[in-house]
Amino acid sequence: MIEEIFRAEYGRAVSVLTRFLGDLDLAEEAVQDAFAKAVQRWPVDGTPPSPAGWLITTARNQAIDRLRREAKGREKYAELLPQEPSTEEVEDVPDERLRLIFTCCHPALARQAQVALTLKLFGGLTTAEIARAFLVPEPTMAQRIVRAKGKIRAARVPYRVPRDADLPDRLNAVLAVLYLIFNEGWLDKHDLADEAIRLTRVLAHLMPDEPEVRGLLALMLLIASRRDARLRDGRIVLLADQDRTRWRADLIAEGQDLVRDCLRRNLPGPYQIQAAINAVHSDPPTDWHQVVALYDQLMALTPSPVVALHRAVAIAETEGPLAALALVDALDLDRYHLFHAVRADLLQRLGEDPSASLKAALERAEHPAERDLLTERLRVLGLAPPHEQDRADDHR
Repeated sequence: MIEEIFRAEYGRAVSVLTRFLGDLDLAEEAVQDAFAKAVQRWPVDGTPPSPAGWLITTARNQAIDRLRREAKGREKYAELLPQEPSTEEVEDVPDERLRLIFTCCHPALARQAQVALTLKLFGGLTTAEIARAFLVPEPTMAQRIVRAKGKIRAARVPYRVPRDADLPDRLNAVLAVLYLIFNEGWLDKHDLADEAIRLTRVLAHLMPDEPEVRGLLALMLLIASRRDARLRDGRIVLLADQDRTRWRADLIAEGQDLVRDCLRRNLPGPYQIQAAINAVHSDPPTDWHQVVALYDQLMALTPSPVVALHRAVAIAETEGPLAALALVDALDLDRYHLFHAVRADLLQRLGEDPSASLKAALERAEHPAERDLLTERLRVLGLAPPHEQDRADDHR
């Protein structure tokens, strides 16, 4: 119970205390102290009617006590003493939480630092949890977070929601961080993917008139709906081969409702279009002509070789593999393993030798499940490298 409240209320409490104290580190320490007290007292006294209010008030008192004890904090203590968080600050603080996530994703910070701070401050994950999720030592992640906070202080990053003129670019950074967190976790780090969905839900609640936020939430839900069917015995199962009875109908329904809502708003953006593509895939049989039309729209908004590659996959279903291969061969994506994997599939469908492309894909793939899939395809051709062959046999 306390752990659930911690996840739900940590970002709210830190955001209010940061605004109140003007110090991100002090706010976080005070909130952590308040949760430590909750662990001791709530099992005995019972959960308070307003957990957020209790935590914010307790954290404020903890911070005031600390400032009062420290000589360097006495001036700050004198400034804060007459103040109390308002009822609105305790119970409904959308602006404060928006300030926090935009601070975490400020462009002055590197993307890795943005991700770490978002999970730590807005999401309430511990440093150890973040380190495990990204497969780095805890001290490394702790240093990354400390450096990010130091950069916020040194650069005097303002703790505020961007002005209207700056909001689109800054919001794109926030959404990119949340999507990166989701992509890092959706295949086999489910807690991380679920956390990304939860944080995007919070952002959608805080910014209900931003269709791209709703589009990103829809995209995550529709992808997550297929998670139980995406792996079989540790191996990736391609979309066409998945057991659709294992797809989550509730997530599909919610994602499709969000897509329809976005369509009614008629303010298309990249995340909304990607969500619409996934909505089409979620309603079998896939209407590939509609998918191509959506990729055409996505290319008009955000032209990139990766988008063109995915469009070529859809073209293979509407115009055939030869037309798709011509499009793929025109792309400069040699370092991208999916480029070679798609090319291998098209060559095989044309009755040509896919082995060189499969080997190139395997050399560039990083995720073990992706490597296993490519190794299996090479094994079927009798071409799996010996060490990869051994790994494939171990899975059988």
